[in-house]
Amino acid sequence: MAHPPSRARNDPAQYDELVDQWWEPAGSFAMLHWLAAARAEHVPPAPGPDALLVDLACGGGLMAPHVARLGYRHVGVDLGLTGLAVARTHGVTVVGGSVLAVPLADGCADVVLAGEILEHVADHDRVLRECARLLRPGGTLVVDAIAATRLADLIAVRIAERLPGGPPPGLHDPALFVDRAALTATAEQLGLDLRLVGLRPSVRDLLAWRRDGRTSVRMRPLRYTGVLFAGYGRKR
Repeated sequence: MAHPPSRARNDPAQYDELVDQWWEPAGSFAMLHWLAAARAEHVPPAPGPDALLVDLACGGGLMAPHVARLGYRHVGVDLGLTGLAVARTHGVTVVGGSVLAVPLADGCADVVLAGEILEHVADHDRVLRECARLLRPGGTLVVDAIAATRLADLIAVRIAERLPGGPPPGLHDPALFVDRAALTATAEQLGLDLRLVGLRPSVRDLLAWRRDGRTSVRMRPLRYTGVLFAGYGRKR
């Protein structure tokens, strides 16, 4: 979809316009499917039938099949009503609300996911504080985001927006990309043990996705965290 020149970057209205793309494996949100599968690899099986996973900025609920397989009750939080309506059809218990002030109780969650949301808000620390507030002691946190580097601006915006599987044009604003040192320092202050790793799509899978219609592309870990990165941790 062409990016209207009058629209500011990071305009949430794009998600409403692209609502029919959430569950299209080769659509505008293709890479979000790949990231959802990567997140699930770092979520332990549910410890019991009442275990709760809170999915911040859940969008159309792409984590749903992974969460169901792992045995959690799945609560998705988002401001976008169109995305929440889609998520509900996939079995997610949806809650309308901001990731900056989540309308859920302290310590309610065994797992909190904050995937592809930090680079869409100005106050990264506040999102992390909400993650820590929601988690029970020993609970699991999984985040992924785009780093605040010139290389990330080049790859994630200027190049990726022109490639199949990349983000829709204008979806990201590099001014909101994440300072990794500040993120880990805040995590430490909040009692979160957070380990960062870089991520990239498997080149072999990506070629097969483009050539043969492969429905999934694996995300590979990297030591370098300066473009796309994930954070895996627990609340002490």
